[in-house]
Amino acid sequence: MTKQHPKLLRQSVNWIGSAALTAVLLAGCASGSGNNASDAAKNNGANANTSNAANQQNAGNTGKTSLKPVAIDTQPSTVYYEVFVRSFYDSDGDGIGDFKGLTEKLDYLNDGNPDTDEDLGIGGIWLMPINPSPSYHGYDVSDYRDINPDYGTLEDFKTFLDEAHKRGIKVIMDLVVNHSSKEHPWFLDAAKNKDSKYRDWYIWAEDQNLKTGGTSAAGSGSPWHSAGGSHYKGIFWEGMPDLNFDNPEVRQEMKDTGLFWLEQGVDGFRLDAAKHIYEDILTDKGQETTDKNVKWWQEFRESLVGKYPDTYLVGEIWDPSPALIANYLDNALESGFNFALSETIISAAKREKDNNIGFPLKKAYILYSEKSGGKFVDATFLSNHDINRVMTQLEGNTDHAKMAAGLLLTLPGNPFLYYGEEIGMLGAKPDESIREPMQWYAGGKGEGQTTWEPVNFNTGEKGSSVEEQLSDPDSLQSHYRKLIAIRNSVPALQDGTIRDMDSGNDSVTAFLRLNEQQTVLVAHNLTGTEQSIDLSKAGDDYSFKSILKATREGATLEGSKLTIPGYTTLVIE
Repeated sequence: MTKQHPKLLRQSVNWIGSAALTAVLLAGCASGSGNNASDAAKNNGANANTSNAANQQNAGNTGKTSLKPVAIDTQPSTVYYEVFVRSFYDSDGDGIGDFKGLTEKLDYLNDGNPDTDEDLGIGGIWLMPINPSPSYHGYDVSDYRDINPDYGTLEDFKTFLDEAHKRGIKVIMDLVVNHSSKEHPWFLDAAKNKDSKYRDWYIWAEDQNLKTGGTSAAGSGSPWHSAGGSHYKGIFWEGMPDLNFDNPEVRQEMKDTGLFWLEQGVDGFRLDAAKHIYEDILTDKGQETTDKNVKWWQEFRESLVGKYPDTYLVGEIWDPSPALIANYLDNALESGFNFALSETIISAAKREKDNNIGFPLKKAYILYSEKSGGKFVDATFLSNHDINRVMTQLEGNTDHAKMAAGLLLTLPGNPFLYYGEEIGMLGAKPDESIREPMQWYAGGKGEGQTTWEPVNFNTGEKGSSVEEQLSDPDSLQSHYRKLIAIRNSVPALQDGTIRDMDSGNDSVTAFLRLNEQQTVLVAHNLTGTEQSIDLSKAGDDYSFKSILKATREGATLEGSKLTIPGYTTLVIE
């Protein structure tokens, strides 16, 4: 029965063979169907502290499967959790989340103890902006070397980092270098004084003989705004003046800022607006502009990895084209968020129809591997702080949310979960409503509950909180814990590449995951009714004998016939 929400997923590239094999694989990509397309920080491997009982219950035969010669392009992965500190947990009663509160809740994310079963089991945290800012969201930074006082102090932040690392959790932070706040002291001085040392840190039409026409490449109208009798460029909003990366002092300042935060202990950065450093108006989208962006990120990366070689850089490259994203993987970023994949996953779950996710991913990964020299890791997700929450997109259907999570958490790369996604939090634009307070308690009230923003979507309906879902073995939160435990315990899911497979059943998505030690077949029954597929369709190179993991009981494997209960994910070895 379909359940409704109360309110509405290092490369060690072992190319077995020669360049001829790559040519064969590329030729093989010419057929098929479907759409779309770092060694992560501190080894970016699977979380050693797998912390769920589901892992122990599912810990079965993980023996080795002999493979035919094939290109094994691994992506060591970590499950990341995106946190908006303001909305997460409040330690001092002012209604605003803070670092002391986030530290208190680390055990919810991963307590570091494999014998417990209530933590989510994630291995990484992405922090939305934590610097001082005049805006609630923090994407207009007024001081790049300090902590937003709403969130605490730098010492609070360092204590949080220490506690996260004790639990095996890596931490990356948003770094917003495309623009500053118009309240940053640099801009205030530049705007009032044309002789300011910071004047050329920004882009002034009158100073550089630039026309003030055009439409912002970010889709926010005119990129030009008035200040002090002149016009400055700000492609997102007048409150976010673009920095001038043709100025060597700006470039050095941002490299030094990156080093500053690495010295504090962060493991890397999520780089906001990564393709907009130079792309400013809609007509400015050629390869020359892309090359300038990539050159900056290569320079930025080189400045960090000499001292911190395990730094993880993931970029917001909001574009559906794998060919464009591939540019940024050339000694610049390890990962670019896979926006097209999120749409593909949600569509499959919502329509309950296979859309052959594995085929376009395989094509994209060949391109990414070539461009990066085998050093890329995909960055996958369902939703984030800029996109309507996945549960809202799925119209409150918990079964569909479980299948979307199953697809995400069995694909290659670093999967990023948006806070509250695991409990089915709702939210749709405007942005404040997709960043509502984390729901910890039944009824929406309790110690540490943030209240900075009135809730419009997550209003405390029965069953919608962490408190309620932790004790329900059939809840969405329990399903996420089970899936993460499965991912953390199966080597091929941790870092394997992907091969597509036609399941022969429009209701079942199937693909192969394989590394040097293991090959598994993953099958998702996207519907509520029992489905069967023929495993011989995987080809003569593979022989699958047993059901290794399952999110629901009742699956059977008889010869090559696999029968899957409704809304179930299976891993077959």
